[in-house]
Amino acid sequence: MDFDLSEDQRLLQDSLGKLLKDKYGFEQRKAYLKSETGWSREVWAAFAELGLLGMPFAEDDGGLGYGPVETMIVAEQMGRALTLEPFISTVVLGGGFLRHGATAEQRGALVPEIAAGNLLLAFAHTEPQSRFDLHDVATSARKDGAGWIIEGRKGVVVHGDTADQLVVTARVSGARRDAEGVEVFLVPANATGVARRGFRTSDGQRAADITFDNVKVGPDAQLKGGLALVGRVVDETIAALSAEAVGCMEAAKDLTVDYLKTRKQFGRAIGSFQSLQHRAAEMMVCLEQARSMAMLAAMMAGERDAAERLRNMRAVKIEIGRNARFVGQQTVQMHGGIAMTMEYAGGHYLKRLTVIENMFGDMDHHLAALSEEGGVFVAA
Repeated sequence: MDFDLSEDQRLLQDSLGKLLKDKYGFEQRKAYLKSETGWSREVWAAFAELGLLGMPFAEDDGGLGYGPVETMIVAEQMGRALTLEPFISTVVLGGGFLRHGATAEQRGALVPEIAAGNLLLAFAHTEPQSRFDLHDVATSARKDGAGWIIEGRKGVVVHGDTADQLVVTARVSGARRDAEGVEVFLVPANATGVARRGFRTSDGQRAADITFDNVKVGPDAQLKGGLALVGRVVDETIAALSAEAVGCMEAAKDLTVDYLKTRKQFGRAIGSFQSLQHRAAEMMVCLEQARSMAMLAAMMAGERDAAERLRNMRAVKIEIGRNARFVGQQTVQMHGGIAMTMEYAGGHYLKRLTVIENMFGDMDHHLAALSEEGGVFVAA
């Protein structure tokens, strides 16, 4: 199998790399962190101009028709730069719900706005009791004539404080943890009854706790697909997050190796100490293992067999989490105290990798689930 990038894919990689090098130095990133939104509208507009925001959507809907490999390339570059903009929330997550669950009319109206950088989306699914279970949904949606009334509470909605539209999971029937009876709704963030409390997460991103109090939406708010749609979009997002983790790990490894070459102790560079050389070599091994799993995730993102896709994504989450944890921790360990400060990039990579590991299930969650399901390879 040929894993080399095509000419167009290399051009995409190079173009985004140059943009981020120009717009996303570490000092620039700190300034974006302190802004009102917690990220840069200017950079977001540059992403739109480069075509990144319309990348995964079909050309008929106003996008570029690119696939998971291109998303992997973009996410990896963004991981290297520790970008703060809502690419995952709007394009991968929100965009995934539109691509797979919206009508042609909805896509025709919303996709061009996303591609132009004018519309932001966020996925509101986590609840106080749900932890990593996508089917654990207490938020309710009940019929109100032709429309719906949504009641409930969602937490840690990534970029939920700046989103224009919220993709919300709500229960229309059954008990709280039933797999059946969960539907997906597109809710305007400024709808009457929607209340948001924004905050900063440990990795510098933005999120919000959101309550829905008697929120009325029309019949066209419901997306088709229910919980199966949620699973498909989350699996695609795991693939993008895995690539982002690889970008973070590679940048953290490079930063650490450079530090080992320049930091001196006992009259010589600490990179000459054999124990630190062994650690750096293990970081490299972990990075390459993670890169292989990110490639697997990109290939499996379009798998139509939901059970097969989920098993592979569980394996991806386990391996990405294990390797990312080692690389992030070694980055801090080998830098020493400087990596614990907010003024140095090393600790920021560890924080982002830690958050990525916990998004949509940490490695312990997926290891337990994969074990119960019989492993990656299940006998027919």
